Amino acid sequence: VQLVESGGGLVQPGGSLRLSCAASGFPFSAYPMSWYRQAPGKERELVAFITSSGGTTNYADSVKGRFTISRDNAKNTVYLQMDSLKPEDTAVYYCFVIHIIRHYWGQGTQVTVSS
Repeated sequence: VQLVESGGGLVQPGGSLRLSCAASGFPFSAYPMSWYRQAPGKERELVAFITSSGGTTNYADSVKGRFTISRDNAKNTVYLQMDSLKPEDTAVYYCFVIHIIRHYWGQGTQVTVSS
């Protein structure tokens, strides 16, 4: 199983970024996917979740209405569209999947929101 995130960077408050996570090594379309983030000195937290079909999504209250998770099962990729970014969104963002009871994480992509 391999998860490779991309799309992070430095953005001003109010700006937008789109993160991507390319997955391989497992039947991607059969598995729910999640995005987590970890800010300096804080625990890793769940940001967004999407079912295998993409029909159901859930979000942390802190990002609801600003972030959108989606997936393209033909491309084995899950996305996180982040709008109206705030300084408190600054963190390393990770892609996550549970496959055959094992937990897999990507290497993470840094998102920094600052003026």
